[in-house]
Amino acid sequence: MKRLFVGSLSWGTNSDGLRGFFEQVGPVASARVITDRETGRSKGFGFVEMSTASDAQNAIERLNGSTFDGRKIVVNIANPPEPRVYNRESANNP
Repeated sequence: MKRLFVGSLSWGTNSDGLRGFFEQVGPVASARVITDRETGRSKGFGFVEMSTASDAQNAIERLNGSTFDGRKIVVNIANPPEPRVYNRESANNP
């Protein structure tokens, strides 16, 4: 599976809508719009996992720069997450 970053999403876009939009180019393993913990509002980006690398490449070619929910979206390969470093000093000094 290939994980894709999807940026410039509308504030009203939800994970189900994102999945449906990407299913037009191939099978989607998962789709998630990232939301703010406090408000539950979209942060304007999300991640989609396509079933195969060729489906992911097809999604990039067909959907990058397309309009979804009234916004021109960005679609590209997601970078692996950075490892989190716990700093004890910053935890004690708010």
